[in-house]
Amino acid sequence: MKKSQNIFKRQSWLPFIPIAAVLLLWQVLSVSGIIPPYMLPGPLRVTAAFAADFPLLMRHLLYTLLEAFTGLTLAVTAAFVLAVFMDANSLIKQSVTPILLLTQTMPVIAVAPLLILWMGYGIAPKITLVFLTCFFPVTIALLGAFASADNDALRLLQSMGAKKWQLYRYIKIPQGLPAFFSGLKIAGSYSIIGAVIAEWLGGDAGLGVYMIRVRRSYSFDKMFAVIILVSALSLILIKFVALVEKAALPYRRGTSENHN
Repeated sequence: MKKSQNIFKRQSWLPFIPIAAVLLLWQVLSVSGIIPPYMLPGPLRVTAAFAADFPLLMRHLLYTLLEAFTGLTLAVTAAFVLAVFMDANSLIKQSVTPILLLTQTMPVIAVAPLLILWMGYGIAPKITLVFLTCFFPVTIALLGAFASADNDALRLLQSMGAKKWQLYRYIKIPQGLPAFFSGLKIAGSYSIIGAVIAEWLGGDAGLGVYMIRVRRSYSFDKMFAVIILVSALSLILIKFVALVEKAALPYRRGTSENHN
């Protein structure tokens, strides 16, 4: 028992080893002068910049999180409804799929200025861009899960006189939850990035606005601080979704633990 616990503890530290190595190399490159410090400020300098601007960063962060979570919530809700309708009706699926794919061929950085032009510099275009960014992965994940539902179980319920909504309630939605959470992890990370990209093009608050301001003043240490903050937020959001998945699907947790 103790041996397995020690192995688990060692494995839990493994992901941090390459991160520590990258940070060490980064600091050495910055301090040694191989890369000029103004081009690549070291981790210590970035940490100092983060601490110095911490209150301001937190104010911008709250605005970005509001955009990201609002857009993500709307995207997940709309994706679930559309996926059910597309799976239930083949005509709707054939009609909507090309439009759904078309939305993913348009570069986000090209769509954002149009949203600013149509909706102004407020919060609406930011939420819309987050919505467009997060909507596709959740929809595709649910469509794939619904299509791969257990046909034998579906036929059994149909033979017992089950209505269409009952097929989703008892078979398709429960079996589709793992795929849904996989899509949600991708959408969650996209939501933060989408909000920041939207803020680059206009506004008076948010991490994207902060990045534009410090870039114009050539404060690259503060730029790196925001980049690391955005990356950390995306990772935290993915981890949060994973925890919710474990709570919602305890049987999968038990299976993975037994497998390990």
